[in-house]
Amino acid sequence: MADQETLLIDHKNCEFKAASTALSLMAKYSTYVDLLNAMSRLAREELVHHEQVLRIMKRRKIPLRPVSAARYASGLRKHVRTHEPYKLVDTLVVGAFIEARSCERFEALVPHLDEELAKFYAGLLKSEARHFQGYLKLAYQYGDERDVDQAVIRIRDAERELVESPDSEFRFHSGVPAF
Repeated sequence: MADQETLLIDHKNCEFKAASTALSLMAKYSTYVDLLNAMSRLAREELVHHEQVLRIMKRRKIPLRPVSAARYASGLRKHVRTHEPYKLVDTLVVGAFIEARSCERFEALVPHLDEELAKFYAGLLKSEARHFQGYLKLAYQYGDERDVDQAVIRIRDAERELVESPDSEFRFHSGVPAF
């Protein structure tokens, strides 16, 4: 709560990266019709969220500045297998975890925010939950059920370590503060 400026800048960046990830999946898996449709909708929605955060920042006179990425998403992506069809499954499972964690963070923040931010983040909860479910549904659609279950366990363990370990930088998806 002490550094809402960095929180908003990082959140803006996360929304952009979420849209970029959806577009990248569309480019790489251009023959997967259900994935194309879901990722197209998701990319548009994430860009709207990006614009909404930008408007909030403008109203609050928060200047744009570079903020390094959190170790969270890159730490999860280290566990994505490099060969298909497992790469797609793992990428979708990682996406599900990122969206689920975002939903959790929004919910935790809402009671502590001013009215404008609380309303905004409360409104994002439903879309983040929908995104989490969509990623997981696609993983099961394009992967083997048993393999997806194992990927969820593997990524969950990596995710737990990232969230529970000390983190030297404050970001939306930071681990335990080490500062």
